Amino acid sequence: MSKSLPKRPTKSAAKTKASAHHPSEEELTIAKPGTRMAAILYDGMLILALLFLVGTLLTVIGTLITMETGSESSQAQSLPTWYQNVVMTPSFILTLVGFYGIFWRRGGQTLGMQTWRLKTVNSNGHLLTWGQSFKRILAASIMPLIFGIIGSIIDGSRAVLLTSAFLGFVFNYAFCLFNPRGLAVQDMLSNTITLKMPKTENEGLWRVIRNRKQGK
Repeated sequence: MSKSLPKRPTKSAAKTKASAHHPSEEELTIAKPGTRMAAILYDGMLILALLFLVGTLLTVIGTLITMETGSESSQAQSLPTWYQNVVMTPSFILTLVGFYGIFWRRGGQTLGMQTWRLKTVNSNGHLLTWGQSFKRILAASIMPLIFGIIGSIIDGSRAVLLTSAFLGFVFNYAFCLFNPRGLAVQDMLSNTITLKMPKTENEGLWRVIRNRKQGK
């Protein structure tokens, strides 16, 4: 594969040839925002479950380590701020990075992306490294952070903050509609790309993992 993705796809479905491993004549195109959002909704349910599990475990551990437990509701306490900021928040971030990093490194597809035949690769057409995965996640967080800050300045309420951050998240993908090549904000900032795979090209995540194990 050449140094840059050959004949990089554009919003008007400019084409690339399949790799040597997949001699199909079908074409690769850049994934459209609606398809990306659908995949994220699929993955979101799994991510929320993972974050809930991590949060529950850390809450139990934090309660045992930092607080005295009581037997009545009036004795309930909140976890110390330092524990929430130093332990829980980084753990949530690592969970998110780990989720995407593991799937992107294995086959370029999360479970939701596999359903919609999407695949994320770097500018060379190769699977992402851990560093590239983290950079892409960080790039995807910039606009929600900016919108959230603007929302907190306009109105400091939690509802406005969350709504503003969500609008920043949507902006990442709405940007595809105005970009000549159909790239999202995180595609441009991280030098990665999400492709829509033809049916014959879409091996599926578990087949990729199985083939790699058989090749060792």
